[in-house]
Amino acid sequence: MTYLDFSRLDALDSAAFRATKPYPWVNPAACLTDEGFRELRATLPGVDQFTRIFGKARSHGQQSHDRLALEYDETMELAKPWRDFIAELESDRYARFLRRMIGRGNLSISFHWHYTPNGCSVSPHCDAMHKLGSHIFYFNTEEDWDPSWGGETLVLDDHGRFDPKSAPSFEDFDSAAASNSLGNQSLLFVRGESSWHGVREIRCPADRFRKVFIVVINDRLRLAAKDLWARVRGKRAAAY
Repeated sequence: MTYLDFSRLDALDSAAFRATKPYPWVNPAACLTDEGFRELRATLPGVDQFTRIFGKARSHGQQSHDRLALEYDETMELAKPWRDFIAELESDRYARFLRRMIGRGNLSISFHWHYTPNGCSVSPHCDAMHKLGSHIFYFNTEEDWDPSWGGETLVLDDHGRFDPKSAPSFEDFDSAAASNSLGNQSLLFVRGESSWHGVREIRCPADRFRKVFIVVINDRLRLAAKDLWARVRGKRAAAY
C-alpha cells in the first residue's frame, strides 16, 4: 500500500503557496491515503519511547516548549507502516514536491514525533535559520480529541514588527490563522524572518496527547555547519 497521496500533493499550486501571506503556508486535507492514515495512526510509537522535554530554556526569552519528543533514527524500533511511510518521504518524488513548493534545492529532511500533554504550549517563535520549513502531519481525530482542547498550529502575523530574536505573546500579534488539525490533515510552511507560529496551551484530559509527526526541511549546508559547530563543542546538534 501507499501512504502519501501524490495526486493531492502534485495538485498544490506552488506559486499560490509562495505568495501566501504573512508567509508561505498551506493546510491541505488528505495528503495521506485514507488507509495509510489509519495504519499510521494505529501504529504510532508508544509513549514509553519518548523523551520528556520540560522546562528547557529557549533562546530570546521565549517560554519553554514542553512536550514528549521522539527523534527518528533508522536503527530505532518502529512499526512497518512507519518504516514504509518514511521510505516514501525519503523518495525522489517527495523531494521533488518539496523543491517545487519551496523553490529551493540543496535540502535535507529529518523527522520527529511530538506528543503534547495537558497544560503545555508552543510559544510564538520563528524556527532556526538552518530550517527551510516544516511539513506537519496531525494524528488526532474526533475519536480521541475534542476540538475545545486546542492543538491547532497558529500562523501568526506581526506585519514584520517583531525581531525573530524576541519573545512576543500570542496577544501581541495582529492576527492568527488556525490550522485544521483533526483527522487526515497536514500543514506545510516555509521558514522566514517573520514566520511566527505556535500552539496555545492545551486543555485535555491527563490520558490524552496532541500527536504530530513533523518532516523538518533543512538547508543542507546550514545544517552541516550547525552540526560541525556542535561537534567542535562536543555536542550533537538536533535537526529541529
